[in-house]
Amino acid sequence: MRTTARRTALSLGTIVVTAGLLLTGCTSPGSSTTDKTTVSQADIDKALDTPTKLTFWTWVPDIENEVALFEKKYPKIDVEVVNVGNGADEYTKLRTALKAGKGAPDVAQIEYQYLSSFRLTDSLADLTPYGAADLSDEYVEWVWNQVQTEDGSVWAIPQDSGPLGNLYRSDILAQAGITEAPTTWAQYAEDAATIKAATGSYISNMPGNDPGQMVGLFWQAGAKPFGYDGDKTVKVDIASDETKKVVDYWNDLIQKDLVSVDPDFNDSFYQSLASGKYAGWVTAAWAPVFLQGTAANTSGKWTAAKIPQWNEGDDVSGNWGGSSDVVLKTSENPIAAYELAKFINNDPESTLKFATDQFLFPTKTDTLADPAFVDQQSEFYGGQKVNELFAGVSDTVDVSFEWLPFMDYVYSSYNETLGKAIADKTDLSTALQAWDDEVTAYAKKQGFTVE
Repeated sequence: MRTTARRTALSLGTIVVTAGLLLTGCTSPGSSTTDKTTVSQADIDKALDTPTKLTFWTWVPDIENEVALFEKKYPKIDVEVVNVGNGADEYTKLRTALKAGKGAPDVAQIEYQYLSSFRLTDSLADLTPYGAADLSDEYVEWVWNQVQTEDGSVWAIPQDSGPLGNLYRSDILAQAGITEAPTTWAQYAEDAATIKAATGSYISNMPGNDPGQMVGLFWQAGAKPFGYDGDKTVKVDIASDETKKVVDYWNDLIQKDLVSVDPDFNDSFYQSLASGKYAGWVTAAWAPVFLQGTAANTSGKWTAAKIPQWNEGDDVSGNWGGSSDVVLKTSENPIAAYELAKFINNDPESTLKFATDQFLFPTKTDTLADPAFVDQQSEFYGGQKVNELFAGVSDTVDVSFEWLPFMDYVYSSYNETLGKAIADKTDLSTALQAWDDEVTAYAKKQGFTVE
């Protein structure tokens, strides 16, 4: 099995970091630029022509290939690629290094939902002095909004994303007399009952251990559960009308035993995908390749479709996953570090390699339109152009979705409230409110003003 998609997926829903780590990353500004003064092209040219050693923390397998393209173009720059673990493992080590004031890398991979926690501790270099804002039109709008704040500051360069879609077993649906994927959530529920009665399969799985998936569904429903002003004011609206709609919907399917509630990304989950226990998977754009490795024996039986809509005729999606590359404020070579982060995520050859060799779903618009990417036909999906489908889905993600600066705690709290209720098949609405209450209390305890 290709490991890239699996590692991406595993980093999404299993992050449980000790809440006390939140405020332990404070660090001195170092020697990086801290104001909005534009760095001149002469300064950039000089930095790239000066022998320099950079350290890059990332969990993307084989990323040395993209880094090699950068080093070929800028032979004076030597990049040491270090895999210190994915997601929470890396963040813990990163915060420890920042607190100690030594050992932090120049560039690091960080998922979108955790950028604000590193902004809170003043750990990230603002990339606007180096020209990052000029890149905005080259990326999908909602993705760029994940790395740029309202004041115009840019804190990272987007790397990959995970717009939501629906992968389904066309053969199992056919056994149930269903010839097309459901286009609305109402139809999805009807099909779930039909499939279960006719085949014994669940239309999908709703795990209790994966907050990223549920938050992606909130995103698709138009919910705005989180907000952060970049200082000490946060918005917590987890138990909103929009999120209640989503939770009540899945609660009904769970209570009727029409979806399973198995923990995901373990051997049992993989076997269930391969055995036909699940007739589908509401998932993200990184999943099609992941599934090919996990359920290779089902090749030719799967089809990719857009996610069902709440209202007939709508075309809206959410996002689950994705990451970016940041420059740490402690870097002694911020210009070269920025140029590395920019190059691997902006150079056409590099971004296409990410998409076609490591199967990271693109964030750059020209890569999303590149025939070498969108025209690929997948035998596993019956010759379907799956990349083309998800490239279109990416344009339908709501452009404004924010995070709290302590998503470590938010996701940990989810696992103890709403996630536990899913696993135990108890009332999800009560658990949703408990999750809201816990996060609100935590924010206040940390000294935030809660809207």
